[in-house]
Amino acid sequence: MTDLNQAVVVLTGAAGGFGQELTRQLLQAGSRLILTDIEGTNLKSRASQIKSEITKGEIIACIESDLSKHKGCETLYHQVKALDIPIDILINNAGIGLFGRMDEVPPDKWERLMQVNLLAPMRLSSLFVADMISRQKGHIVNMSSLAGWVAPGGMAHYSTSKFGLRGFSEGLFNEVKPYNVKVTAVYPFFSRTPILQSESYGTLAQGKKSFPDHLVTDPAKVMKKTVQAIVYNQLHVFPDKMANRIHFLKQYFPRLFDWIGNRYYSKLKDNLNE
Repeated sequence: MTDLNQAVVVLTGAAGGFGQELTRQLLQAGSRLILTDIEGTNLKSRASQIKSEITKGEIIACIESDLSKHKGCETLYHQVKALDIPIDILINNAGIGLFGRMDEVPPDKWERLMQVNLLAPMRLSSLFVADMISRQKGHIVNMSSLAGWVAPGGMAHYSTSKFGLRGFSEGLFNEVKPYNVKVTAVYPFFSRTPILQSESYGTLAQGKKSFPDHLVTDPAKVMKKTVQAIVYNQLHVFPDKMANRIHFLKQYFPRLFDWIGNRYYSKLKDNLNE
């Protein structure tokens, strides 16, 4: 088991929807947090508000960092190292989304997405894991997505980043388990976070409707399951009912899954042609 009480945790994307919930729940568990996000003022404001509500745990530092650049990842690592505190857990939570047909999304947009969603977790993991291996202790958590198992139309780029993160997590798990370093990959369904308002482009954006509210999950509940999975050192985690159901269908009943998907895309095409 991974003990969260007094554990020193680096959390990326801490000002986002999942990030704020993780901050709350890790503080309640008694963790000591190093928070990071792209916009420092917003991060400090949200962290201060959360800490005023929760007396347990500690926020050691709030660090502004742009993880879409290689230098940003290295700078964050060196800033954390300068605190001279061993890191017990790295949570690669930062992520961005977009929606659109593959050829209609501006290249600079999807390339930045790949940097943040896939390359940043790989870079940060490679930097922090060496210290964990030397200490024979540590835990790396990668926030993937159900889109790391299924790839809906309009989400080719996003799914590619999350499929990649799933593969990286599994490979990393097999490489570091001899050193008592744990790895957890999390695959949530669409949750009530700002990623639902991601930018949309091109033809598919014209027919895109708001995601049905009754299907959207509660980030607090999703992160509760995530925190439990970290404690119990689970590798693959589906933290909500929809993620579990869709993954089950995809894995054990692929033809039924494809039939449902084809019906959905036929309906979408009809809407575009109206």
